[in-house]
Amino acid sequence: MDQSGGGDAKSAEPKWGYLKQLLTNRMTLGIYISQYCLNTLTYFFLTWFPVYLVKERGMSILKAGFVASLPALCGFAGGILGGLISDYLLRKGKSLSAARKIPIVIGMLLSTSMVICNYVNADWLIVSIMALAFFGKGIGALGWAVVSDTSPKEIGGLSGGLFNTFGNLAGITTPIIIGYILQATGSFNGALVFVGANAFMVIVSYLLIVGEIKRVELKG
Repeated sequence: MDQSGGGDAKSAEPKWGYLKQLLTNRMTLGIYISQYCLNTLTYFFLTWFPVYLVKERGMSILKAGFVASLPALCGFAGGILGGLISDYLLRKGKSLSAARKIPIVIGMLLSTSMVICNYVNADWLIVSIMALAFFGKGIGALGWAVVSDTSPKEIGGLSGGLFNTFGNLAGITTPIIIGYILQATGSFNGALVFVGANAFMVIVSYLLIVGEIKRVELKG
């Protein structure tokens, strides 16, 4: 848009090789995988959490409706806090990688706490642990900040679109996978382990796959 009229129209055409570059780049692929795993937590709370409260914990539908809103409120607060922590670390001179990864790792560690619900019975404790897990998910939800840090300036829209695509795939797979787990086991125990494992995979991806967070330079 900054260029005057004319120019080489051919150079302005989309290059599908860019898509391959994003999907084969270790850092961007790790970011996309992380978003899929993180959104697994989101879609668990959106789809199966109220069912968990009614079927597994014996709450009334009305009570479950109120209770299910509490983790979402905590996730809202966590989302704001995660951004504040990341910006604070940058101001204190931490590297971009550290400023993004530290809140993500801390948040996802908190999210894995939901597995503890398999070993407690008190309703108030269950709700508290789930609220803590969604709070952690909010802290760790810095994916769009990382995408803005890493996307090639020429194809920021394509990179963001892929990021969304991977994240939204979790909306398809999470309800189905949990449904199969419940059918096979008759319990939510395995489902909570599955969701907690996805939170842990976000940590693994950012620490072992993503590497240094930096802007991708396109080839060709």
